[in-house]
Amino acid sequence: MAMQPFTLTDEQKAEVETLAAVLTAEQVADYFGIGRRTFYSMMQRDEEIAARYKRGKAKAIGVIAQGLINKARAGDTTSMIFFLKTQAGWRETSQVEHMLPAEPDISPDSAFQKLTAYLNAIASRTQAATLTAEPQAVPAEQSGGEDG
Repeated sequence: MAMQPFTLTDEQKAEVETLAAVLTAEQVADYFGIGRRTFYSMMQRDEEIAARYKRGKAKAIGVIAQGLINKARAGDTTSMIFFLKTQAGWRETSQVEHMLPAEPDISPDSAFQKLTAYLNAIASRTQAATLTAEPQAVPAEQSGGEDG
């Protein structure tokens, strides 16, 4: 014998509209003690349940949207920006132009000569710094002295 599909009473159907304003379909199903798939099946079988669920969602969205519009009209910049981005297609974009100054043509030989000169200058500075630095005293334990 086949099981009778779960149905909602008229009072429960009215509750669906109220609950849909603040709960997801899965949460509504939990409220009634049924699975999410069962609730979706009920909405497919019973147009009244589906209509009440959609109407509850729409009413909640309408109330929140009206509040957002009121805040935007009152001068709340964040609300204005959010509304324009979501309803008017506004978006924040920034275009960065990358422009490098024109480099003169450098031949490979010229580049090699410049690099060599630059590296030689660094080596000269390093060598000069090393020669002018005073030698550091080495402790007796590390110098390999006679104590030991």
